[in-house]
Amino acid sequence: MKLGLVIDLDVCVGCHACSVACKQWNTSGTTGALTDYNPYGKDPSGVWFNRVRQYEVGDFPHNKTVNFPMSCMHCEVAACVTVCPTGASYKRAEDGIVLVDQDKCMGCNYCSWACPYGARELDAVDGTMKKCTLCIDRIYDTALSPEDRQPACVVTCPAHARYFGDFADENSKVSQLVSERAGYQLMPEMGYQPTNHYLPPRQRKPIATDDVQQSLLNTVKTWINKAIIR
Repeated sequence: MKLGLVIDLDVCVGCHACSVACKQWNTSGTTGALTDYNPYGKDPSGVWFNRVRQYEVGDFPHNKTVNFPMSCMHCEVAACVTVCPTGASYKRAEDGIVLVDQDKCMGCNYCSWACPYGARELDAVDGTMKKCTLCIDRIYDTALSPEDRQPACVVTCPAHARYFGDFADENSKVSQLVSERAGYQLMPEMGYQPTNHYLPPRQRKPIATDDVQQSLLNTVKTWINKAIIR
């Protein structure tokens, strides 16, 4: 198996529900509490596995905001695993998930520096590195219904922009989406072969805003003229 995520950038609305659900589930999961630093102060911060970044692309008036969720890519050739001096970072052979053994991690930051995706965060309270686990304690929990055996971010997404599955199975939903929608890996030139893929925004015909504005203006003028005549 080769488990991972597909994220549809065409429908992600940047609501951060995935980030919140991820933090809520994993705070009570296998990694231990995800620390918040001064959560109610002026400059709150904390440890998050999933963050949503926003980018503005194109030129006005045909620009578009792209919401871009980022988390661990569970790379096939994971640099974070290679540089770890204690063996705390490792990649599971059975499903390809990259994890951190909290008992072995000494918080040296080597893995964080090696990761080009910024997917790891040092928990300053625990002194260990933490990252996305694909909710491993959830996806293998037979006490849950089959439809709930997915990462918390996938189950929670209100726009259905996230998909979870086995990329080693060419008939799986994630494999089909990548094939049909020209899904791509982030920074493949780095050579780390990330498992997670992104589906690009679809090309749509730009809205002729100038024409719309002129049409609205003409309509308003017509209403005003009729009102004056009356």
